[in-house]
Amino acid sequence: MLRTLLTSVLLAGLVLLSGCSDGKKSDGVGRYGMLAKGTPEYAAIEFFDHLYHDENMQEVLKLSSPKMARLLKNYKTSRNFQRHVMNLTYQEVEMMVDSGNNKMRSEFSDKASVVIFFTGTDHGEKKEDLRTVNLLKIGGDWKIDEIEVDKFM
Repeated sequence: MLRTLLTSVLLAGLVLLSGCSDGKKSDGVGRYGMLAKGTPEYAAIEFFDHLYHDENMQEVLKLSSPKMARLLKNYKTSRNFQRHVMNLTYQEVEMMVDSGNNKMRSEFSDKASVVIFFTGTDHGEKKEDLRTVNLLKIGGDWKIDEIEVDKFM
């Protein structure tokens, strides 16, 4: 009797806990998931999120212009691209958009620049850096075309 009651309670608890999360990624990206889809900022954060957190580069290639896709393919892996092109490797990383960089209305343009702040660790050492990302609107979607190293660091 007690065993049946305990099993029922545990089973009910598991059902309730599994209902709390559907396992799907939220629509927003960025530090607080609040960047609107279809903006250059969203595309830039999504690009780097896939670059630093995915095993393969398929999603990164989908978010790249033809010029950037050619460059990515030359390096074969995300880690090689991080090391050799960006000179910015992390074991754990958080990315945040510089919100003060919004000088234009992206829905009326076909080019944009976004500054991304990186904070994370590499071999137990804290690293902070930033990159300027130049994007092009291709077929109605923002694609990463170029990544610039900060001139002042």
